[in-house]
Amino acid sequence: MKILVPVKRVVDFNVRIRVKPDGLGVDLANVKMSMNPFDEIALEEAVRLIEAGTASEVVAVTIGPAVAQDVLRTALAMGATRAILVATEVAPEPLAVARILARLARDQGADLVLLGKQAIDDDANQTGQMLAALLDWPQATFASEVSIDGDTVRVVREVDGGTQTLELTLPAVVSADLRLNQPRFVSLPNILKARSKPLDQTDPGALGVEMTPRLKVLRTEEPPARKAGIIVASVDELIDRLRAQALL
Repeated sequence: MKILVPVKRVVDFNVRIRVKPDGLGVDLANVKMSMNPFDEIALEEAVRLIEAGTASEVVAVTIGPAVAQDVLRTALAMGATRAILVATEVAPEPLAVARILARLARDQGADLVLLGKQAIDDDANQTGQMLAALLDWPQATFASEVSIDGDTVRVVREVDGGTQTLELTLPAVVSADLRLNQPRFVSLPNILKARSKPLDQTDPGALGVEMTPRLKVLRTEEPPARKAGIIVASVDELIDRLRAQALL
């Protein structure tokens, strides 16, 4: 079984985001970048399927500029078999990403596309669903458990108020949630080994995908500062203040 795992290069989750002075985006100058955490979880699950003998190959793919190769090298160090960079200077939108992944899934003969449920930079949560629609494959989102038996994928997914268990027939699309697993620490020997693994490069034009943006950022703003808390002398005073706020 061959698994395709898309990974996105985003601002590291430990970095404090700075909004550009013109309000048209986030300042990326001299900012640490890393693999999207949800994609890292998806990749970890794919590598575990290789280690269990369920999968034979994991292909990591990212879409972005040449510097995005760093997340692919990390993916290779984690255990991906090979990697593909779809080189473009245009910021990819979910629909364009889904179209690129659909083409790659067909060209690579993927049996399963395992990706993060969303990216932490735009929080769109759209690519997996769009990809499944374009491929006309069954899908399971927000997976917290994945098991494969033959051509059947059993997915436990998180829903409001509990969990839901689905069975999909391969090929399929599955998006990973936080509780699926804990990604491994990448050791130095594996980082060195990753240098010898194949990393191919293509571009959206070669895949027949138009990257013209369909969305326009009107303004980006930082969240409002939280108001300072207060100390009340008694429970009665607390109740009075809560009632007063509710009436505002």
